[in-house]
Amino acid sequence: MSDVGRHHRQVLLPQVGPRGQRALSGSHVLFVGCGALGSFAIDQLARAGVGTLTLVDRDVVEATNLQRQTLYVESDVRAGTPKAEAAASRVSAIDSSLRVHPVVEHFGPDNAEELLAGVDLVIDGLDNFPSRYLLNDACVQLGIPWIHGGAVGSTGTSMTVRPGLTPCLRCLFPDPPPPGVTPTCDTAGVLAPVVATVASHQVMEALKLLLGDFGALDGGLRSWDSWRNLRSRMSLEGVRRDDCRCCALGEYDHLDSPAPSAVSLCGRNAVQIIPEVGSEALDLPALARRLRDHGEFSVVSGLLQGVLHDAAGVDGDSVELTVFPDGRAIVGGGSRPDFARGIYARYVGH
Repeated sequence: MSDVGRHHRQVLLPQVGPRGQRALSGSHVLFVGCGALGSFAIDQLARAGVGTLTLVDRDVVEATNLQRQTLYVESDVRAGTPKAEAAASRVSAIDSSLRVHPVVEHFGPDNAEELLAGVDLVIDGLDNFPSRYLLNDACVQLGIPWIHGGAVGSTGTSMTVRPGLTPCLRCLFPDPPPPGVTPTCDTAGVLAPVVATVASHQVMEALKLLLGDFGALDGGLRSWDSWRNLRSRMSLEGVRRDDCRCCALGEYDHLDSPAPSAVSLCGRNAVQIIPEVGSEALDLPALARRLRDHGEFSVVSGLLQGVLHDAAGVDGDSVELTVFPDGRAIVGGGSRPDFARGIYARYVGH
């Protein structure tokens, strides 16, 4: 199938045209996270003809993903296929001429710069704040634009960061929230339409950037509450801070710091997670209430303890979760750090 025929309706647009289509074909986009936002954006930018896609995700496809993660099907769940590989397979089925690079890894300080090498743009499909702040630091340091997206419940946000030209994430929010404070998709749920709304904004901004139409960029922090029919835009003009530790002072704390400690516990089939963000004592009773739909949890002797009903361990064992007041946790059900980090991000949050 010719590129002209495939992208004919898109090339008709004066904002694209044949030259713009060639620009898309020569572009390289990195997707960090291939979950709800990532899978939608991957699908749309692949269909738009972005020539090279690098897909990074540490998790495998689960049944609960199918409600909103549009690249995956039941056979991916049965096979336990890593999301990056399942997404790459679907992209190749959409357009076999695209260059697709699946990376089944945790995005962290040890591989961030390597993964960002040679890319033109980054799409944020992450599910936790430490990784998002790490992505901000890495993109600012390397001068690579990235498009933030987040969705939980019926709400979502998106903004575009152009290093040196716009505020970065840390201009608006200098520090990530402490563990256990913010809801996650696994504790608060998420509706597919809000995912599509946020990811559509990310994709539209991506196309404008890749086509070089910078004057058409949004230039704001967009927020939606799709259930309540609310949407807002906060202008980012004049918001860039002269004292921002990242984009003004060049202090890349999240990129320079070690990854959150994840240590396998000898003989226990469990991993200890020590979050990189310090905090005051967590409200463990509140966290127990958030988790009550996902398992049996209680606070005993100052610790939150319980078993998750909607998650399976590495070998199919039950997943036990113990959370300490300082945010530290022990995740039972497997000795793999990437598995434990995923459970922590989904159920405790960052």
